[in-house]
Amino acid sequence: MNKPYPKYKPSGVEWLGDVPEHWSKFRISDLARYGKKTFIDGDWIESPYITDDGVRLLQTGNVGIGKYKEQGYRYISEETFKELDCTEINPGDVLICRLADPVGRACIAPKLNERMITSVDVAILKLRPQHLNKYIVYALSSDQYLNYLAMLCRGGTRDRVSRSMLGQIRISLPPLPEQQAIAAFLDRETGRIDALIAKKERLLELLAEQRTALISRAVTKGLDASVKLKPSGVEWLGDVPEHWEALPLRRIVEKVKTGGTPTGAEDSAFDDEGFNWYSPGDFSDDIRLGKSSRSLSDEGKQEVRIFPPKTVMLVGIGATIGKVGLAINESSCNQQINGIICSRLLNPEFATYYMKTLKEYIIKCGKYTTLPIINQDETKNLIFTLPPLPEQKAIAAFLDRETAKIDALSAKVSTVIERLKEYRTALISSAVTGKIDVREAV
Repeated sequence: MNKPYPKYKPSGVEWLGDVPEHWSKFRISDLARYGKKTFIDGDWIESPYITDDGVRLLQTGNVGIGKYKEQGYRYISEETFKELDCTEINPGDVLICRLADPVGRACIAPKLNERMITSVDVAILKLRPQHLNKYIVYALSSDQYLNYLAMLCRGGTRDRVSRSMLGQIRISLPPLPEQQAIAAFLDRETGRIDALIAKKERLLELLAEQRTALISRAVTKGLDASVKLKPSGVEWLGDVPEHWEALPLRRIVEKVKTGGTPTGAEDSAFDDEGFNWYSPGDFSDDIRLGKSSRSLSDEGKQEVRIFPPKTVMLVGIGATIGKVGLAINESSCNQQINGIICSRLLNPEFATYYMKTLKEYIIKCGKYTTLPIINQDETKNLIFTLPPLPEQKAIAAFLDRETAKIDALSAKVSTVIERLKEYRTALISSAVTGKIDVREAV
């Protein structure tokens, strides 16, 4: 257990409280070494200047909370670098993002073996020798600091802090040897936590894979492993139990219809306690849809198609194409969703589970303009396995039971991950604000 420091004093920093007696107070701008361009915004780079090689452009998305994030590759030419008099980043510089989320987050510029600049919404801080970049980034990752920045920036159309305001933010720092000790302690402890989080996240992936495989096996091969199989006649489906059929969806449903949106989408068409009106954001891994994020008033309900209970709803356009859910009660949906009303031949729960296995196929067969789309006719042509109705119900009940077990385990693992992340954040905050003395722990 890490103990507190022997003596404390008021920090004089409103968000920080008391700090160890020997720590000193600095403005962020005071941390910059002497000279030109040592605490400066990145460069304003417009789209026409972007190239495929040259000087690497780091953007706000590359700045994580305490970590550099590799995503996207953009460059400018050497000629543009000279023409715009850009500020070169050196590995080890501190990059502070002036935009949410969250505003004020920081990371260390990586060693990429290529010249680097950054965008205008990232401040570059080149530190004095008496300040350790790892420690400063840990300090700028504490909850207290980030929450204070968020409070300062609240109220604009987009959270943003100016470099001049950022420079006036005060933090409290120990002497360099203590910065090194605290950073070494946090490197070691957060490394252990990160390794454990990575294992838990891999377990979540394996559980998701197990869930998908379980559903796929049940709805295409049944529950009896000894049953004889026959060719389905569909290449991607393979063999199916010999007493099953494989039919186009149009032959086993009453109708497939697309939802709609009330005219003009006026506020009067919606009511928080009204009628379920589903949109793609309402779909999850659960086969059953819950309360919709937006609900229709009686007025709005008059303008849209109403689907009966147990309608299978399939997202037919956009980034979430192929997502599926079962609407338990009478409901409606927007025009991005196809409502599938099952006939007496098809159990709605079985149909929804089966549709879960078709997501990748639906993405591939969807027509593309700017977004993938699967229309009503293409939905009707999807090939479905069709066991006898009692077997469909048995398969759906089996999957309800077994996926619930997997989901419960996944929820426990997710809770552990969340607690580990909370502990990691609290540990960093405690160390860099002097609430715990870790000097002897290194």
